[in-house]
Amino acid sequence: MGVIGILLRRLGLFFALLAGGAASQVPEYAQQCRQRLGGALDELNTIIQKFDADSTSAGLTRESAISRLASNADPFIKSQGVQMRENVARTQRLTRQAQAFAAAGPFTRINALAKDFDPQIARRAYDAFEPALPMTLEGIVSAFFGFIGGFTFMKFLGW
Repeated sequence: MGVIGILLRRLGLFFALLAGGAASQVPEYAQQCRQRLGGALDELNTIIQKFDADSTSAGLTRESAISRLASNADPFIKSQGVQMRENVARTQRLTRQAQAFAAAGPFTRINALAKDFDPQIARRAYDAFEPALPMTLEGIVSAFFGFIGGFTFMKFLGW
């Protein structure tokens, strides 16, 4: 084996380690998205509960209060009704995603993240993402498959 062969093997090993490290971060990112999802749901539920209490004290249901705001001639008040309707719909979407995460096993959580994807939560999780050493079975298996994939890719390039 010549110098070129040794360099290619080391390059292949390096690329495989790099791919394994990158793949191991996918479950970590999904976990950070789940944490942000929980925080978003807590805050949205607090807003909706306060709105419901105000609606009830005025003798209205949630939907009738939202309709009343949304049909108001004042653009500011109208926008508040539209925004509250969007808050309720987003809460329902995020609740479905949280339930999907809770029902998913360790290797299907990534699928649950992709299935009912919330761009705002995903973007904020990505902005605050810090790589972590995978200590879960899911992270270790992801790292292993990333390593194998990276090594195989480099072998393929070598052919």
